Amino acid sequence: MPPEGCALVTGASRGIGAAIARMLAAEGWAVGVNYRTDEEGAAQVVSEIEAAGGQALSVRGDVVDPDAVESIFSELEERFGPVLVLVNNAGVRADGLSMQLEDDEWEHVLATNLSGAFRTTRRAMKAMMRARHGRVINIASVVGGVRGNAGQANYAASKAGLVGFTRTVAAEVARRGVTVNAVAPGLVETELTEGIDQQRFLEAVPARRAGTPEEIAACVRFLASDDASYVNGTTLTVDGGLTA
Repeated sequence: MPPEGCALVTGASRGIGAAIARMLAAEGWAVGVNYRTDEEGAAQVVSEIEAAGGQALSVRGDVVDPDAVESIFSELEERFGPVLVLVNNAGVRADGLSMQLEDDEWEHVLATNLSGAFRTTRRAMKAMMRARHGRVINIASVVGGVRGNAGQANYAASKAGLVGFTRTVAAEVARRGVTVNAVAPGLVETELTEGIDQQRFLEAVPARRAGTPEEIAACVRFLASDDASYVNGTTLTVDGGLTA
């Protein structure tokens, strides 16, 4: 059974985040289902978890806002205890060729995908280190350093930064029983990938299909488990062989 505490999944009202929340709940974790605007989606995820016998709480907050991050953690701590598993999944896209990107398109993607993960990780670390147990799993992407994709300079930069952040924090906290890892999905069928030329990607994927949110969630489940206690500072690529 998990230690006394809970898991927090950011951006968990749909897609990969929702699948991760459901899977961690099935492993026995009480789960904070974070959302920014999709209150209905988050409530549905909570209902599904509770119907399966698990515990969950929807928590509203934009990870870009430091005050919101504090509120998310305080609400979960009051209900379930310290956050001992943190999944930084919240992410946005604002695609465009690099020479055409506006400053706000660059800054919003970096603020959400990278700075948001920094803030939530920083907030979680004290409790994890005190408990001498913690798991941080960052949802990166194959475009963050493994495979370039034209039109996603801001997204790629944010995910590459997340991989570097993962390695560095892992080295800082390993002696206290805390691990920090990343999962880098390839093409996965979610709302976030709508508008991407999937056929062009699929032709390059040896598996000849897109991944599912549940396949990404299964990797997160492993990294959050005791079985992964010696896995630290790594990035697990889940892409059907796209980058092989």
